[in-house]
Amino acid sequence: MRPVHVVAETLERRALWSADDRIAVALSGGGDSVALTFVLLDLLGGASDIARSPDRPSPMAGRLAGLIHVNHTLRGAESDADEAFCRALAARLQLPIDVSRVDVAERMRECSESTETAARVLRYEAFEAAAARLGATIVATGHTLDDQAETVLLRLLRGATVRGVSAIRARRGMIVRPLLDCRRHDLRQDLAVRGEPYREDASNLDERIPRNRLRRDVMPALAAFAPAGMRALARFAELAAEDERFLSEAAIVEAGSIVLHAEALRAETQSDAETQGDAGRTGVRGVQLERKALATLPRAVSRRIMRDAAERLGAPVSARSLARIDRLIRADNPVGRLHLPGLEVERVEDRIDITDSSRGPAETGQFAYRLTVPGTVQISETCDVITASYQEEMDAGTALASGRGSTAAVQADSLSVPLTVRNRRPGDRMRPLGAPGHRKLQDLFVDRKIPRAERDRVPVVVDTQDRIVWVVGVAIAEECRVSAPEGRVVIFQVTKGIK
Repeated sequence: MRPVHVVAETLERRALWSADDRIAVALSGGGDSVALTFVLLDLLGGASDIARSPDRPSPMAGRLAGLIHVNHTLRGAESDADEAFCRALAARLQLPIDVSRVDVAERMRECSESTETAARVLRYEAFEAAAARLGATIVATGHTLDDQAETVLLRLLRGATVRGVSAIRARRGMIVRPLLDCRRHDLRQDLAVRGEPYREDASNLDERIPRNRLRRDVMPALAAFAPAGMRALARFAELAAEDERFLSEAAIVEAGSIVLHAEALRAETQSDAETQGDAGRTGVRGVQLERKALATLPRAVSRRIMRDAAERLGAPVSARSLARIDRLIRADNPVGRLHLPGLEVERVEDRIDITDSSRGPAETGQFAYRLTVPGTVQISETCDVITASYQEEMDAGTALASGRGSTAAVQADSLSVPLTVRNRRPGDRMRPLGAPGHRKLQDLFVDRKIPRAERDRVPVVVDTQDRIVWVVGVAIAEECRVSAPEGRVVIFQVTKGIK
């Protein structure tokens, strides 16, 4: 079946827009977005019908408003050539085009974001502004079934939850993906039949990017092993999205009788602090949960209540952290405490308090700071300044690997970012570089002759799973060591700042 007929069925089944909507196509110049442009010309028409296929389906609801091109200015002359190609295509098709240029590098510097994150944020901001200028109510992007399958597999391998593997949504706000039921090779074949060229992005061949390695090595093997595997993965994403919607709605209903909002917790915390003479806790941001009711819920619902509570505090939690909170809730012990990246979770009898610990309570000496890669953070409690940056390769055998000085290197693919820099917590364990097994952090400090008075001030870098990556100046984790020096690494450096 030709892509135009597949998309026609998709639009009817998913109802991505209405008859009153005006659709703009996000055109990068690549094969997927060029194919999308011609498919929507067939289905919707535009300023001209010169490019429409004779065997197109009956006209669909909606109207093509024009094209949007965002020049990320990352590849110099290549980026400019992409822009020129898109302008020429728009002129030939007699379609309006809105072109904007964004400075990804500047945003990376200002916000300490990765190239991919900075580019995505700026791109979608540009889409919204361009849609307003074109009078469009919908922006269609060229994400395909292959993109969906790759995203699902990548997230599964990284330990994502159901929400994570629901992956690319067919519609989110004004953004729609009409090609989610189309295979990439079918779109290329369709362009060949039409005699239409497209641009190739050289960055898609960069094997240092995990998705590109997956696309080159894993997906062909999957297709050979299970020819319908791509569609199965995409179908799984759609089913997971439906499950996530149902369970999230159930969690919202149940939370009404379980969750006490942050304002109420702050008031109670202030009262407790005044009673105990502990003014340091006044104004703590947090959410309070009724433990018994939470423990009686199915875990699929209770986990979502806990996740939503943490996200209210701006601290997304990993599946591992949610499992730790669940054990605390259901344990026989009436009291307990967890220290998670950006969060502190405390159980007192039948109450669970989840509080923001991103600036650690002064009375306990705890601290925790978010660290992006690339990025820099200053630990006010110790005056340490820790910087993290990417390096595309490094010399094998370099002294950076030990982690026992002011600089350390780890394999980028071993990390789940963003990172957190905190001090030690009860129960902390790691496998130091070269060690046969995991050890308590307390024992490692004793062996490395760290003075007792200094142990609570040693910064510890952990990832989103609260897994120790580097005990600053002491050791890096064995599982994060640089095993492929020719690949991407993260370089950490610690210096002393000013008090």
